[in-house]
Amino acid sequence: MTERPLVAVLDYGIGNLRSAQKALERVGADARLTADAGLIGDAEGVVLPGVGHFGTCMRQMRATGLEQPALEAVESGRPFLGICVGMQMLFEASEEAPGVAGMGVMPGTVRLLPDGIVRPQMQWNRLDVRRPDCPLLAGLTEGAWMYFVHSYAPETDPDFVVATCDYPTPLTAVTERGRLWATQFHPEKSGDAGKRLAQNFLAVVTADRCDR
Repeated sequence: MTERPLVAVLDYGIGNLRSAQKALERVGADARLTADAGLIGDAEGVVLPGVGHFGTCMRQMRATGLEQPALEAVESGRPFLGICVGMQMLFEASEEAPGVAGMGVMPGTVRLLPDGIVRPQMQWNRLDVRRPDCPLLAGLTEGAWMYFVHSYAPETDPDFVVATCDYPTPLTAVTERGRLWATQFHPEKSGDAGKRLAQNFLAVVTADRCDR
């Protein structure tokens, strides 16, 4: 029997991090909620979830010593997935916390959603897939429904945006840079479509194992 791929879910103590771990376990990963740098270094894939305030999350990442292992995981080329505020933390900065630097592995700034709309976006919304060749989105039909809860969204180079959602103007929903992916929505709360995305991430982790 093939050993399940080891996926480290970064535990910096904020938000319902276990829900992301459980979602990965359900699709066959050996998902560990961890703050152990050694385990993160051994993991075949790494996931950074996030809920709440950008500045609080970044400060806690640094206080728990997890920023450097996360950066090393990205630099290594291992599959890495950021979720919701975990996506936002990958960028250089956020208007939610002026003066607090993000991890800076994705170019751009996280901006407050425009005036004149309800903030936060707290609803199911449909994906507009810009790059159907993205392995994270394999098998997801155009218009797949995902669950969003956010008041901020990243602005980045369009070359890194593989899917958007309309609210009512296009917002960045999924980004890709090499083997680094991020979603503004919560796959673990997005039913069958979110499960498929988790399966796709695990498939990349498994294929990466075979290539090494």
